[in-house]
Amino acid sequence: MDIENPEGLSSAEAASRLEEFGPNRLPEPKLSGPLVLFARQFLSPFIYILIIAALASVAIAQIPSAVFIVAVLLINAVIGTVQEYAAQKSASALRKMVRGTARVRRDGFDQSVDIEQVVPGDLALLTSGDKVPADIRLATAHGLAIDESALTGESLAVTKNAAAAPEEGAPISERVDMCFAGTVVTHGRAMGTVTATGLSTQIGSIAKEIGAGRLSEPPLMIRIRRFTYKVAGGIGISILALVLLMLHVGGYDTREMAMMSIGLAVSTIPEGLPAALTVALAIGMGRMANLHVIIRKLIAVESLGSCTFICSDKTGTLTVNELTIKKIVLPGGAEFDVAGSGVGPGSIGQPEQHHRLRDICLTGVFANESYLDYAGGEWASDGDIVDVAFLVLAKKLGLSLRQVRAEQAQLEMIPYESERALSGSLTRLGAGACLHVKGSPEKLAAMSSQMMTRDGAVPIDRAAIEAQSEALARQGYRVIALGRRETDHTTGAIDQLSDLTFLGQVAMIDPVRPDAKEAVDKCRDAGIEVAMITGDHPSTAAAIARDLGIRNLSGEVVTGAALRRSEQEGQAALDTLIRPARVFARIEPLQKQQIVDSLMRAGHFVAVTGDGVNDAPAMRRANVGVAMGKRGTDVAKEAADLIIADDRFASIVAGVEQGRVVYGNIRKVIALLIATGFSALLLFFLTVLAGLPMPLVAVQLLWLNLIANGLQDVALAFEPKEGNELSRPPRRPDEPIFERRIIEHVLITGTAMGLLAFFVFDWLIESGRSTEDARNLTLMLMILFGNIHALSSRSETRSLFRIRFWGNPFLVLAVPVAQAVHIGATHVPWLSDVLSLHPVAVSEWLMLLGVSLLLLVIEEAHKFSHRRRRGVRAAK
Repeated sequence: MDIENPEGLSSAEAASRLEEFGPNRLPEPKLSGPLVLFARQFLSPFIYILIIAALASVAIAQIPSAVFIVAVLLINAVIGTVQEYAAQKSASALRKMVRGTARVRRDGFDQSVDIEQVVPGDLALLTSGDKVPADIRLATAHGLAIDESALTGESLAVTKNAAAAPEEGAPISERVDMCFAGTVVTHGRAMGTVTATGLSTQIGSIAKEIGAGRLSEPPLMIRIRRFTYKVAGGIGISILALVLLMLHVGGYDTREMAMMSIGLAVSTIPEGLPAALTVALAIGMGRMANLHVIIRKLIAVESLGSCTFICSDKTGTLTVNELTIKKIVLPGGAEFDVAGSGVGPGSIGQPEQHHRLRDICLTGVFANESYLDYAGGEWASDGDIVDVAFLVLAKKLGLSLRQVRAEQAQLEMIPYESERALSGSLTRLGAGACLHVKGSPEKLAAMSSQMMTRDGAVPIDRAAIEAQSEALARQGYRVIALGRRETDHTTGAIDQLSDLTFLGQVAMIDPVRPDAKEAVDKCRDAGIEVAMITGDHPSTAAAIARDLGIRNLSGEVVTGAALRRSEQEGQAALDTLIRPARVFARIEPLQKQQIVDSLMRAGHFVAVTGDGVNDAPAMRRANVGVAMGKRGTDVAKEAADLIIADDRFASIVAGVEQGRVVYGNIRKVIALLIATGFSALLLFFLTVLAGLPMPLVAVQLLWLNLIANGLQDVALAFEPKEGNELSRPPRRPDEPIFERRIIEHVLITGTAMGLLAFFVFDWLIESGRSTEDARNLTLMLMILFGNIHALSSRSETRSLFRIRFWGNPFLVLAVPVAQAVHIGATHVPWLSDVLSLHPVAVSEWLMLLGVSLLLLVIEEAHKFSHRRRRGVRAAK
């Protein structure tokens, strides 16, 4: 392509365009301030009811009750504010992708300018190692290859061609006449005209999507919100019904009813849930960190456990992102398997025939510009990943790279250029030289006159070589051929590219991580579907998917082009194409969003894993985003909710298990809180119907809520895994927290506590005990119920006697501590006066303990019935 202005822009024109188009940077997202976030924490039905209760307490001069309620509200708001403020930086890392300096030609001189000063129309200069500063249309390119993996997911560097003319609307990976902001030049040099800067670039379009804010919510937030509205409504209706009943029955003064309503509201509303929820999530965060899963946003701890579908990037997530030679095929059909993945140890099969591979490895080493060495306890490499793969191959054959290169000093290098589709090196060999060449099989076969077989050099059979390369390509491999030629000429390597001896072909692929297949199988066993989404070639995607056991229900790989065609037909056609698919190839960043949207419309809770800029929009769109920690870009990490520190897909499975543990503990806490609140409501309804005085006064209800739940619900959040989390299917996406099993538990347990407490209170009144004395003993009974109920809540289905006693030492200690605190309160003069308490005799305490143990019998019977019903269903 011709350059319209070889002198570049003038300084004046550059300044004018900078004013017109703005700096070449991505804007920081506007963050909500702490005060705004703090105010948001009060937008909840639970909070509304508690605020009303606090105002009512002040109105009737119950200042201690109001202070207690306000303290709970403020603690909850502070925790929520801190969490949200830490989660607002999702797009900030995008700016780092285009910082630094760039080389441009202005006023006829090449000069370095700040990247932010680059403007459309600038003549940009690129060389090996540069980060591309903006979107650039190439005018000239010499051996230019760009690493676009962070933008497209393509594992191989893309060879650029300034003379190419891709079709309009071609995917990024096929626009070989363009370079894109944020990508990296692996080798070569080029010159081109800047076409877009800032938000107008390809990376800018991604920034817009990320900065627009998340459209989905974490699963737990969805369930908690629904639960909140339902419970708040139920509590409000129940208290109103109780007040109306008291008015109908008569005998209660207005102030007494107001205090009872406030006390019941505070007692039955699970205001301890935010603290217990935070503790459960924080514990899960710590446990996940030990499993190499780093949590960026606390609420995301549970999200993986809720997922029904994981959309995973291929490169660097399911694969090692290190091109590896897996097969060597020699003329004549001899085939050798190569073990090991990426840059590291391995071996080559059939060691007795390794002498036949020496020439092919030597050529791979000499026609090479990369570096490989063992340093710092691990293999270190630098350069083009294809070149590095040949160095690794030589090491697997047992060759010393230093010794080999010392034996044949390099005379000339033929750098790779797309027009030639090969690279080579001329080395000294004795008095003459040897030309080593590697490139596409078609090029090498055309340049060769003979091929090396078991019997020596024979005339080349191009048809057989073509059949070999096509067979390897169909398996998803990238195929490179190698040839050599001994010559008397020690210069002019480029002119000697003919009459080669064809040595053989190698099959390369970015291999599957060793534990990835097992992890995919475990996801499937846990009822979670896994799809692979990549920017790579469909045949490569199919080969990797085959190794992982991921198969499309339709049997075909869905490509980005197919998605574009379906999109034109409408959303229904797009959904029909996407939903049965499990392997997607040649997918562009914004198309990943379409896939996620379709799956979420189908009712899935979707997790998206990845490590590149191209993965960030989909990660933001999904219910939970998971970034790879080692190779992941800053953009991917900032957009993610969770980061896998060791880049192993298998760690995601461990995260799923812990997410389910966290959710299970949250369910246990909710069941504990709601059952206790329900029992208090039932107790009051029964006493009003029986014409008895209130069984507890407002301050005692507040104390009950603090002691019976305040310690034990938090301690219950420390419960370890039960061991069967991954054998259960995921929760239905539309399943509420307050589902049938918890409702059943609340009704049975709450009814048992409420009825037993009523019978004891009624018996005490009938026995001539004073109302104050009856309330004192009833409060002790309710606290004992809380102790028993907390222990029994350690599992929804397993018997308490089959759970390891010290498995949760926090709860085991919290139960006696709660009991001791209450008993201590009866002996503290000022506190006992406020609470209207007095010490309970040991004989009475033992009698109440016996009554409370009836609750354990009822709960064990309920669990046994549940296990039996589940066994019957499983048998059917």
